[in-house]
Amino acid sequence: MTHTIQPNNPEASPAPDATDIPAAAPGPAATPAVSAVPAALKRRIPKYSDLAPLMQFKKPGFSKEARLKRASTIWDLRDIAKRRTPQAPFDYTDGAAEGEITLRRAREAFLDIEFRPGILRNVSKIDLSTEILGKPSRLPVGIAPTGFTRMMQSEGEYAGSQAAEAAGIPYTLSTMGTASIEDVAAAAPNGRNWFQLYLWTDRDRSLELIERAAKAGNDTLMVTVDTAVAGARLRDVRNGMTIPPALTVKTVLDASYRPAWWFNFLTHEPLTFASLSRYTGTVADLINSMFDPTLTFEDLDWLRETWKGKLVVKGIQTVEDARRVVDHGADGVVLSNHGGRQLDRAPIPFHLLPEVKQAFTADNSDAAIMLDTGIMSGADIVAALALGADFTLIGRAYLYGLMAGGRAGVDRTLQILEKDMARTMALLGVSNISGLTPDHVRLLNK
Repeated sequence: MTHTIQPNNPEASPAPDATDIPAAAPGPAATPAVSAVPAALKRRIPKYSDLAPLMQFKKPGFSKEARLKRASTIWDLRDIAKRRTPQAPFDYTDGAAEGEITLRRAREAFLDIEFRPGILRNVSKIDLSTEILGKPSRLPVGIAPTGFTRMMQSEGEYAGSQAAEAAGIPYTLSTMGTASIEDVAAAAPNGRNWFQLYLWTDRDRSLELIERAAKAGNDTLMVTVDTAVAGARLRDVRNGMTIPPALTVKTVLDASYRPAWWFNFLTHEPLTFASLSRYTGTVADLINSMFDPTLTFEDLDWLRETWKGKLVVKGIQTVEDARRVVDHGADGVVLSNHGGRQLDRAPIPFHLLPEVKQAFTADNSDAAIMLDTGIMSGADIVAALALGADFTLIGRAYLYGLMAGGRAGVDRTLQILEKDMARTMALLGVSNISGLTPDHVRLLNK
């Protein structure tokens, strides 16, 4: 049955047929109906029971442990170190030669890469262990030799060697270290200790150091060859850097903001060195009095005959020199420009690495290729290993941790790097060091 709706007015005409209705003029589309607001999106006054789980305020942490725990990167440790260390020792660590171009380029080299990950690999377990110079290392990184280390923080070489021992990695004591060869060996008796040598013009004094290193159980001698003269480290010049730091008006004012550093410095054993008992003067004067500008490959031959353990040459900056030192008996090389602290605009070790690896492969050489300079993350280490390095060394990265918190700070440095490496390798689809290849890294701007 059809029902016709009539207007309220009884006199109104019947509704017209649909065919009699003229077409509507074009106009805007009709506004769609507003959807109902879901209950979850309606405004309401929150209940305490809703807020309680969110109100978990932590007590502010001002302890050394809390400070270090907040550090997630080596750069974070550097920031802490800068706040806690007087300017002269901090700048000695942080600075480089002349315009510091080499250091900046070395760090940028690690940034100017592209990782190339593989997918659908089993990376539930990541193995970061490796072998270097015939012995195992739990991580593919060791601690590089650094001079005057107890000047940066009073625990100095003791903190570095003990942290390395705990981490299962090598530690290298510098000729210019502020702890003796014997004391470092006693502090880390189960660690793998190496000794770094500057060959003096006084060969008898060098021989004495070599014999002490062997007697103390060091299995590797690392001779540094990029220091014919001292580089122009302008920050040290401007700071009037001396050994030990001098108490001038400037340093006293600087100390007022960093009382813990000065308290530790003044209440511990005065600075001593692995190679000399006392020295007063500028860093450059000390270096120039020790370094031998007449050093040649014949001296390397003498070292090879004298030292019975593993021999590594540090400061290699060309493919030709890498090959040549191996021909003269070196068991390994460290591609290094001394952290940018000698020749500014020097070759970048990370860029040199693939060429040296290719040359050693062509020569059927099993000499170890190590690399330092510019490493500030575990991803940097993974990139170096992928491009052919057998091992890496950290200097500044570990010193930032040392200045930030002594032994605990060095431990934190190694924890950060280990976590970085494991995460990077997992994301690359690689479960162990031997699985890294040049296919995993592409250099963007060489």
